[in-house]
Amino acid sequence: MGATLVRLEAAQELVVEKLTKAGVFKTRSEVIRAGILGLGKEFKIFKNFQELEDELAFRKAKRISDEIDSGKRKVWTEEQVKKKYCFK
Repeated sequence: MGATLVRLEAAQELVVEKLTKAGVFKTRSEVIRAGILGLGKEFKIFKNFQELEDELAFRKAKRISDEIDSGKRKVWTEEQVKKKYCFK
């Protein structure tokens, strides 16, 4: 998960404050995340939610594959797992 610092101007800050105080969102971060997803939908960045989830799953699988290839992540066989955790 990435971290991004967001600086809000007075108008945006007021909207975020009112949405959290009204209980629409629990946190300021939730307001911002919902806004970003709303913009993605408005500007048709993804056809639908499934397409968004598919791309996220693909990126995660690619990252794991790259970690395996580079030796940062180890792949265990079923036998290795059984032996390590004393399964019979």
